[in-house]
Amino acid sequence: MSGASPAEIVRFAAGAIIAHPLRSGLTSLGVVIGVAAVVMMTSIGLGAQKRVTDTISGLGSNLIIVTPLQPRTAGGVMGGAGSSQSLSDADTVAIQRQVQGAAAVAPSVTGMAQVTADGANWNTSIVGVTPDYLEARDLTVASGRMFDDRDARQGRKVAVLGPTVVTQLWGEADPIGKRIRIRGAPFEVVGVLGSKGQSSFGRDQDDLILAPLETVRSRIIGRRIKADNVQTIYVKAVSEEELATVQEEIDAVLRAEHKIQPGEDDDFPTQNLASILEASRAAIGAFTVLLAAIAAVSLVVGGVGIMNIMLVAVTERTREIGLRMALGARRRDVLTQFALESVALSLVGGLIGLGIGLLGAAGIAAIGNWPFALPVWAIPVALGFSSLVGLVFGAYPAWRAARLDPIEALRRE
Repeated sequence: MSGASPAEIVRFAAGAIIAHPLRSGLTSLGVVIGVAAVVMMTSIGLGAQKRVTDTISGLGSNLIIVTPLQPRTAGGVMGGAGSSQSLSDADTVAIQRQVQGAAAVAPSVTGMAQVTADGANWNTSIVGVTPDYLEARDLTVASGRMFDDRDARQGRKVAVLGPTVVTQLWGEADPIGKRIRIRGAPFEVVGVLGSKGQSSFGRDQDDLILAPLETVRSRIIGRRIKADNVQTIYVKAVSEEELATVQEEIDAVLRAEHKIQPGEDDDFPTQNLASILEASRAAIGAFTVLLAAIAAVSLVVGGVGIMNIMLVAVTERTREIGLRMALGARRRDVLTQFALESVALSLVGGLIGLGIGLLGAAGIAAIGNWPFALPVWAIPVALGFSSLVGLVFGAYPAWRAARLDPIEALRRE
């Protein structure tokens, strides 16, 4: 009998796997778990990265945020938000005049208050801003208009509402031109913001009211801050390439405004969202790789299981191997058959694990309101690695089978 054809080798390998379904299933179990774990961990890590990216990007593009430094008490404890008042209108003007790469400079103050209108009431954030706030934070007006500088100079009590506030006060009705009361003061609704939805961390970005900066300072926040203080200054750079330069210029301008001497610490932390985003991506990316590497250990364990079972199979099928070789099968035919069995078991386990991993990742995303994401390389890498595991760990059993002496194999009981 001459050497077996490739089709016959594949048929022998498939027949051996099908003849022992339980053993084949248990052999593949380690690979199933390993591939499922790698896919799920990779998806979770990428979903976390997407969540952080969406949250930071939702604050605005090319954005630099300037806040007062929170002072420390005598015991070294940081003060609460807004407890420091180191930023003022003069700082805003200085940045507008001296920082060339600033496309928009928007100071803001924020307070919480109950809003009433037509018998309904709602507790929300009241944000005092200038018209540039829309450009700085990448906001849009869906209906009506944004108040302008003239409204602010005239001290008009006008407001632009977020969609959530509109829904809570009037449902589906058009609020433009209607009156609301904030801490007893009447405000005219002149616009409604475009919806931004919930942030990745579940905060409703549409639950707010924008009103002129000076009006909010005097009518809503009152004595909690000085007459010319601001809590945050948002600066939008003209481009992402200019972010670092604009941040350096802001630091220089404010140090001069605050008369901070060389060697002294700033009292105005500036945050470049692009650098924060990059650092977050790098940290989460490293964590994802670590999770995937830990999960990949399961694949190695599964490979060891395949090798053990294949060695047992060689022992059990010694007479079969001897008979085939006595009838003309070549050593390479036996080697190929056992290698194919090992790779097939591993690849089938990889496919099953891939399906379980995708379902598990989607389930976690649905239950935890987590973004479902999977890199394009995850599927081919998982299947390729599982096949490689089968090939590597099946090589020794296959070699053992091919090295059997036909006569000794036929004598074996």
